[in-house]
Amino acid sequence: MSTNTITSSPAVRSFRSPTPRSPRVTMLLRPTTVSSTTAASVPILTKLQKDCATPVPVLRNIADNMAADMRAGLAVDGGSDLKMILSFVDSLPTGNERGLFYALDLGGTNFRVLRTQLGGRDERVIDTEVEQVSIPQDLMSGTSEELFDFIASALAKFVKKEGGKFVLPTGRSRETGFTFSFPVKQTSIDSGILIKWTKGFSVSGTPGKDIVACLNEAMGRQGLDMRVSALVNDTVATLAGARYWDDEVMVAVILGTGTNACYVESVEAIPKLQSHKSTSGKTIINTEWGAFSKGLPLTEYDRAMDAESINPGEQLFEKTISGMYLGEIVRRVLVRMAETGSLFGKHVPEKLQTPFALGTPNISSMQQDTSEDLEAVGSILYEATGVDSNLDARKMVVEVCDTIAKRGGRLAGAGIVGILQKMEEESKGVVFGKRMVVAMDGGLYEHYPQYKRYLKNAVAELLGPELSSHVVIEHSKDGSGIGAALLAATNSIYEH
Repeated sequence: MSTNTITSSPAVRSFRSPTPRSPRVTMLLRPTTVSSTTAASVPILTKLQKDCATPVPVLRNIADNMAADMRAGLAVDGGSDLKMILSFVDSLPTGNERGLFYALDLGGTNFRVLRTQLGGRDERVIDTEVEQVSIPQDLMSGTSEELFDFIASALAKFVKKEGGKFVLPTGRSRETGFTFSFPVKQTSIDSGILIKWTKGFSVSGTPGKDIVACLNEAMGRQGLDMRVSALVNDTVATLAGARYWDDEVMVAVILGTGTNACYVESVEAIPKLQSHKSTSGKTIINTEWGAFSKGLPLTEYDRAMDAESINPGEQLFEKTISGMYLGEIVRRVLVRMAETGSLFGKHVPEKLQTPFALGTPNISSMQQDTSEDLEAVGSILYEATGVDSNLDARKMVVEVCDTIAKRGGRLAGAGIVGILQKMEEESKGVVFGKRMVVAMDGGLYEHYPQYKRYLKNAVAELLGPELSSHVVIEHSKDGSGIGAALLAATNSIYEH
């Protein structure tokens, strides 16, 4: 049986952009002239904009490289930066699914449990309920049994509240989808071996074991009659959730704290696939595109951030386009401007020099400030980094934010076009000739309007007006929760 490694990005969806608050801080506007405040920083900004430039030829090269890396990754394991992981999801929701299904989403310090009652094509989703549970700190470094017993216990309590419109047909066991965002070697639709814990977890006794078996055993210990019928990652679940409402969804992209993309591929186009047989002739491929690296326009700030990261030289696409890193790149540029250009006066606060002090929600909020004096920009800068700023400095900061967001959004757009190109080559002209939907999820895409606009513009520029008119980029808010329950339904042991 073929095995495939899932290495999901940290908390891929969880980016939230706060609404800019009115500043409670009295700004100390320095009596400096425009030239003395920003003049020395102008060359730094000019070089940054040049190094981050993403004209169409650069984007086209990235899209071509993405498509080539996808082909190489499908040919043989380890064939490119892209792992191109087989998801074992061969059938997608159609809208005909009926019954009560659950989903469990474990990807960080909280997990979610969800139930949905499906009513077939006429009634669709009759009702849905969701609960979020925090995992106690001690369980994150405890034993496997302790962690999974805690999860199964929370699931059992959630099941006990089942009622109202939620009805389990007589003679059936409950079924759940399991969204698991840690590195797993998947062996079938409902089994996968944990490679290692990440994101602060160091639970003993689980690595090397089938995590579905761990959960099934814990549910048994709780006396809970439920089975896992689909093990998926959040990007695959997002595609399934969007596909339920629109059968022309072929690609899903998550742009949040981390990033990933998956798409529907023909089994015949996967040379490395030997033993797996798909009833539909299609399957979902999880690209793990955060690892892509060819032709990216990188700056000295990206290289320094990468060198100091926990995974130097890895996840370079993710480091240029995702919410975890955009704010940090901006902070590094501002430190340079403060140190060599005295952008914020003679003193450089320690807070500004603290890695990740400036988050991507901060830079998004600063770009939403349309006031004449950029008051919210000043307030956010002061609260996040401790700097006092005058109007000229704030304008410079917004320019830096825009430069980094523009590069990120346009590179993400080029990545999407790369996936579409790969699909077009296999289908020999079918993809671009009809409506094609790309489902987007994640807070970065949802809450950063400039980023979203730059992404869509890049797709339109690369495809041209005629082809881009067929490509619909649609927000699928939190599709992964319902998506996992829908995949439990499509992989149910019972007839619908």
